Amino acid sequence: MTVGDRTFRYDPATYFVMSVDLPAVGSVHPAADGAPYLAISLTLEPAIVANLLADLPKPAGGDLYSPGFSVAPVTAELLDAWLRMLRLMERPDEIAALAPAYEREILFRVLQGPLGWMLRDIATPDTALSRIGVAIQWIRENFAKPLRVGDLAEMAALSVSAFHRHFKAVTALSPLQYQKHVRLLQARSLLIAGEGNATSIAFDVGYRSPTQFSREYARQFGFPPSRDAARRRRDGQSAGTGAVTAAFDANG
Repeated sequence: MTVGDRTFRYDPATYFVMSVDLPAVGSVHPAADGAPYLAISLTLEPAIVANLLADLPKPAGGDLYSPGFSVAPVTAELLDAWLRMLRLMERPDEIAALAPAYEREILFRVLQGPLGWMLRDIATPDTALSRIGVAIQWIRENFAKPLRVGDLAEMAALSVSAFHRHFKAVTALSPLQYQKHVRLLQARSLLIAGEGNATSIAFDVGYRSPTQFSREYARQFGFPPSRDAARRRRDGQSAGTGAVTAAFDANG
């Protein structure tokens, strides 16, 4: 899983926590024996995490400028909670009664682990992480609009310099880089879906220059827009099935 210039490897022995909404890119490396790949994700509700915090001692936290994503080893207790949650698919009549309890246990196990401070921060008002999350949400919802860093800093109740430092530490990207990644990922999805040509989609996602769009797209994905979309559609048809890369997504 890659975000900005940071790459983490996670496998059946680890889990990935993403405490803010990030333009992450994942790649799956199949097992040598051809075993199928399964990813499980849980979108966290800050209110549920907050209810658990009252019964937990405060864990060791990250420093002032800790990233908003990382990996940690899976414990036997966390894995057991996930297995019990998955087995409910075989007993759908028990989901309503038991799934909320298993979800709370999963969150409890993560809160007890080395990345518990991330969950604590998303459920605690006025932390640096929660402030940056407000700005990130605005960018995600308005990625095609011009971005003014001063307005985002004011939204996060931080000075411009402090906002830049916190944003880069949490996301591994500057605000403008974050916006560019979101635009390019959205453009790629539209191209693969056949929702328009490269020029029209460039304007749709906020670019004023199709030439600049094509140049940045090729730099990001390795191929020009139309060629990349055709290659991805061809690869998807020949593969027959796709692999999904998932994370414990804690953006609320």
